[in-house]
Amino acid sequence: MSTSVSISNPASRLLWLMQLASPTLPVGGFSYSEGLEAAVEHGLVTDEKTAQHWLTDQLHLVQSRSELPVVAQAMAAWHNRDTARLQQLNDWIMQTRESFEMRLQTEQMGRSLLIWLRNHHAVVEADMQYCESLPPTWPLVFALALNTQSIDIREGLLACAFAWAENMVQAAIKSVPLGQLSGQRMLAALSTEIPLAVEHALSLPHNQQQSFTPRLAVLSARHETQYSRLFRS
Repeated sequence: MSTSVSISNPASRLLWLMQLASPTLPVGGFSYSEGLEAAVEHGLVTDEKTAQHWLTDQLHLVQSRSELPVVAQAMAAWHNRDTARLQQLNDWIMQTRESFEMRLQTEQMGRSLLIWLRNHHAVVEADMQYCESLPPTWPLVFALALNTQSIDIREGLLACAFAWAENMVQAAIKSVPLGQLSGQRMLAALSTEIPLAVEHALSLPHNQQQSFTPRLAVLSARHETQYSRLFRS
């Protein structure tokens, strides 16, 4: 049985996309620092300037080469009901999460977003059941969410990247720590970089997404045993 509800009004679709990208979405993104808290612990991030550099690098070295290209490819695969491709993408995400913390984040947030989608009657039940069987990862479920409302791929990636940026700026505010004005300056700076990251993600040929951030992986692993932690590991 299909429970999909499509939004035809452009204004309502935009508001729905803003809700999907909101840091208040109950998927738990706020509870992860993606290596940032460990970077603070080891003295790699100490103030607004170093936090800004860290997040800008993470945007271009991780998001634009890994997460965003997978979301784009998964949107096309969901549209075409290409389950073989969806399985490949999901497997790649799990295989390139180099710490328990990273795997926990992508799977926990993916499952939480599925619950949100079901609560909003936004997904065809067959797609929901298939996604649950994978197990679901965040990029794949985010792509499914975008596909339910036929969101343009570029707009979807912009929303995905901005959602990541807002969560990470909040993580920097809490862990460095920084003030709210510093956070707003950082978010504004990231917003100028996000379109470039999205265009890079869209320009990557099929199967050319990559994940190679050894320092981030080491810091994530160290965070799992860090004595004092604000964020989940």
